[in-house]
Amino acid sequence: MKDNKFAYSNSGWNLHMMPVGYLMIEHRLIERMVKLMAGELETNIKKGRIDLGFIDAAIDFIKTYADKCHHGKEEDILFRDLSVKKISGEHKKIMEELLHEHVLGRQTVAKLINAKEEYATAKIKVTIEIQKHIKWLIEFYPEHIAKEDKRFFIPCMDYFDKEEQDKMLKEFFEFDGASIQDKYRKIVQNLERK
Repeated sequence: MKDNKFAYSNSGWNLHMMPVGYLMIEHRLIERMVKLMAGELETNIKKGRIDLGFIDAAIDFIKTYADKCHHGKEEDILFRDLSVKKISGEHKKIMEELLHEHVLGRQTVAKLINAKEEYATAKIKVTIEIQKHIKWLIEFYPEHIAKEDKRFFIPCMDYFDKEEQDKMLKEFFEFDGASIQDKYRKIVQNLERK
């Protein structure tokens, strides 16, 4: 097992899990960052205090880890492979909803980036805009994750045989590798320590 480069990382994932197990482990890290964002919203942002370092870290995490890495695996691998299967109407509808939600998340992050840049250059005091977009993200992710974890991921694995699941899991590993997982896990751990 140790010789298999896909077998283990500090996150605990291994080659013998279902591919969606990998995505669900990523969900747990996203939830931890969302909790940090909620704490920052309550203690600072709502009071007009903007920690640009924290906002930058949150934007980077959501944009790179949650969207590019996590949603990327969903869209470019899982949804791609599901699109060639004969899936139920319910699963097709949920997949379309998830894709739409990914777009809404990207749009909100873009608005947050604009608001943060306006605040940073002191052109406009936009703490209300920053607050609105952070609030949207911390409300969005728990519902989005629950929909995937409870209504979509596990049932969708029934469309794939063991060989297809193993191939998908390997593709997930190759999509971003252990280094990106370790990098963002450390970022969250460091923010939790502050």
